[in-house]
Amino acid sequence: MRAIHPHPLRVAIRHAALATAAAAWLTPATLLAADQTLGTVTVQAAKQTEVQNAASALAEVPGGTSVVDSEEVAKGRTATLQDTLAYQPGVFVQSTGGNDAAKISIRGSGANTAPGYFREGIKFLFDGLPLTGPGGTPYELLNASGVNYSEILRGANAFKYGALTLGGAVNFVNHSGYSAPGLRVRAEAGSYRYQKQSISYGGVEGGLDYYLQADNYRNQGYREHSLSQSSGIVANAGYRFSPKLETRLLLRYRDEVHNDPSATTLDAALKHPRRASATAVTSGAGARRPGTIWLGSKTTYTFDDDARLTVGLTYHDYRHTNNPRSPSNPSYWDWHDLGLLLSYDRIDQLFGRESRSSIAFTSTQHLRGGVNSANDDKQTLKQVDYKDSFDRVISLGNDFNLVDRLWLTSGVSFINVRRKVDIDRAVNPNTTDFPQHVDYDNWSAAPRLGLRYELNPNLQLFTNFSRSIDPPASWEYSGSGPTLAYARPLVEQKGNTFEVGIKGSHGIFDGSLALYRSWLRDELLNVQLIPATGNSVAVTGAFNASPTIHQGVEAGLNTRLWENDQGDQVRWRQVYTYNDFYYRHDETFGNNQLPGVPKHIYQGEVQYQHHSGWYTGINTQSASRTSVDYANSLYAPSYTIWGANVGYEAPKGNWKVSLDLKNLANKAYVTAVTPVYNARGQDTASFWPGDGIGAYVGIEARY
Repeated sequence: MRAIHPHPLRVAIRHAALATAAAAWLTPATLLAADQTLGTVTVQAAKQTEVQNAASALAEVPGGTSVVDSEEVAKGRTATLQDTLAYQPGVFVQSTGGNDAAKISIRGSGANTAPGYFREGIKFLFDGLPLTGPGGTPYELLNASGVNYSEILRGANAFKYGALTLGGAVNFVNHSGYSAPGLRVRAEAGSYRYQKQSISYGGVEGGLDYYLQADNYRNQGYREHSLSQSSGIVANAGYRFSPKLETRLLLRYRDEVHNDPSATTLDAALKHPRRASATAVTSGAGARRPGTIWLGSKTTYTFDDDARLTVGLTYHDYRHTNNPRSPSNPSYWDWHDLGLLLSYDRIDQLFGRESRSSIAFTSTQHLRGGVNSANDDKQTLKQVDYKDSFDRVISLGNDFNLVDRLWLTSGVSFINVRRKVDIDRAVNPNTTDFPQHVDYDNWSAAPRLGLRYELNPNLQLFTNFSRSIDPPASWEYSGSGPTLAYARPLVEQKGNTFEVGIKGSHGIFDGSLALYRSWLRDELLNVQLIPATGNSVAVTGAFNASPTIHQGVEAGLNTRLWENDQGDQVRWRQVYTYNDFYYRHDETFGNNQLPGVPKHIYQGEVQYQHHSGWYTGINTQSASRTSVDYANSLYAPSYTIWGANVGYEAPKGNWKVSLDLKNLANKAYVTAVTPVYNARGQDTASFWPGDGIGAYVGIEARY
């Protein structure tokens, strides 16, 4: 896996080319002429930031990718993942209930689940080290605290991170002593008693750099019963022993608790959007994370021939309690994951052309994993053990410069999925043909082939064909709560995807356009089996579906509408995503659309930037209606909401202030849905109201 900064060999080749050109120009005649007409001539190259280096590296991937600069996000509210990943093509992310439990989907991955579930279909990482494990991704660390920038690699374009899922990967790159030196203090406050404070300090001492951040978050929430509060620490330290050897240690800790207002009916969502669902309070809906810990280490050694070896190790402890105040059904989850990364990459000359090769091994495994569902007397109703479930991936990749400006990308990954599920105890007898113990172990192969052609240094055409492998989350084998005391026979979701597009910049335009089509088998669809009652939460379950199609358009365009000699400018950024996900001749649902995500999503913002540091703009978000069930008998209505912002960033970057306005018309709308099997056209509690009008102020100072 290649580091973000340019490879030393490539830099040396570029320098050699410059030296050759200089030698050709600096003849005795030109030297004499220069001596007669010029004094000292100094040529300096502008140093790229880490974010620019990341964008340059992702430009070499023949497919849909993008980079989010946290400095841009900090020009407004930074509350949740929705704020971080806004304006990203192909990414659907909506926060609900005022907490971190966002619904996120890329190319339809995990679209069928409700907010609050462990995220599926996308691999999340910190500094290229896995956060996602066999159980999916818990969401309490997905708040981008202490993050310098975020990489989004859609679909198989996340190959270098060992991500084979349909949705690809999101890699959060942490701040270090180099990217965030000195003291930084930030405070935000706003509507619905929202407040967030953070303080960080970083520095460099010789070969050592360090960074430490602490933050506190509290939000009463727009809806009743939606209080969310959390606090956390982000820390890392790196040491460069020599130009060839460097290592880094990373730590993330978070304590979090929130209430859950739960989904409600469409009628209630539009007429009484601030009310919690009828069962939210009585069922004790919510969650408690008493202290999630993620530890990582990453060491890189560069050989004499500039080949690189990277070794990474992670440990993830994420115990939690669902429905901690429930009078009838709290569940206690205990997860401990171990992750491993080994990668080797090098650059060679093959037939006089550059060839970049890589081999990597990644592994995530449950050292411990289990759930204990209990009644109000804390007596066990069901106990399940997922220990020793794992995902292991071996990846071989190559980028080869076929001819000038044309690159061939090829690779193959082998994934070993094991799911070990033991239902050790269940108060309800198993009266089905399904087992109570599963030990599923399977190997799959996922090839990848791509081409990119550079129309010019800043603009390229690309295409690729790849296979995706989405293993079931370990907990999906046994249904939620004590009701389903058996394990379902689930297998990996597999798909073949074709993608074509263009990305880069030209003149006043900068953006990307990707079109893709995925043919899926055994798609993992999560449906509600038993609805919630006054004494219990809903029971859901995952099943492998009949063949489906996921296809769409992912477009992003930044346009410099106007600029003057002083540097004042007006920019217009737009993102449009088209999602077309449907069954292929299902026996029950024919060619129906899959529920969970709007078919059309648009985000746009026009912003004026003054050279002194002032900026202001207006923005909009629009989404078409969203199917709620597989029968397509019930829909969430379309909506369009508006916002605005104004702020100031000092030219020296030592302080900034912003005002972020949301949903200016105070429109009642549905931001996300919980899919059900068949609503039969009847209004059901599957709708999540979006927040009403809000104003949020942010202040940041640096010393």
